[in-house]
Amino acid sequence: MDKNRDLGPPMRSGADASTDAELVASARAGAASAFEVIMRRHNRLLFRTARGVVSDDAEAQDVVQETYLRAFTSLDSFRSEAALSTWLARIAINVALTAQRKRRRLVQMEVRGEDEIFPGEPLPEAMMPLRAADDESPEAMAERGQVRELLQAAVENLPPIYRCVFILRAVEDLSVDETAYCLGVSGDVVKTRFLRARILLRKSLAEAAKPYLRSTFSFAGARCDAVVNHVFAALGARGLVRSP
Repeated sequence: MDKNRDLGPPMRSGADASTDAELVASARAGAASAFEVIMRRHNRLLFRTARGVVSDDAEAQDVVQETYLRAFTSLDSFRSEAALSTWLARIAINVALTAQRKRRRLVQMEVRGEDEIFPGEPLPEAMMPLRAADDESPEAMAERGQVRELLQAAVENLPPIYRCVFILRAVEDLSVDETAYCLGVSGDVVKTRFLRARILLRKSLAEAAKPYLRSTFSFAGARCDAVVNHVFAALGARGLVRSP
């Protein structure tokens, strides 16, 4: 399964015009189109949310499917105080954790004293996110793809307690409050976990980049020859070297 492919094709034009409240009302009335729009609108968010907890794409897809089944059979419990997206994401996290417990996999989602921000470190909100330029060249896009694969591998190696927050905050761009609601924790905890995820990622990426460092800033071939020829010509003009 392609890790970079979203679940399902994109929504058809005009299919996303309805509000959450309208979609929920139509779904409660049994409208198949409303269920489809909800799923196509939130597939990527729920898949990424699930991958924050589970370590396998196939498991994440199972979580997404079970999330929809639980949500759609309990639509009466949805309240408009929360966005439909975060309500679904919160269900997805619970479904993913339940699935892990059934497989007897311990997923640590709480740490004592984790609401303390590390002194001297910038807050996550102050860090520049990666954004792709609209006019990138094919070469730049290829390089970005390599960086994305390296980054995705590093994110996958994060402990779930930090990976989940990182995906919601950095990848899905949820706010601190939205992420806190999804995880059932405080905003301070979200900030701390996100910061620690960034610190762990820096260390992981630094290690992953080591094999490639010797090939960076290469200076060989024509450029190397040009320097040698230029210096020899200058030395010859000054009588400091004899011609071979």
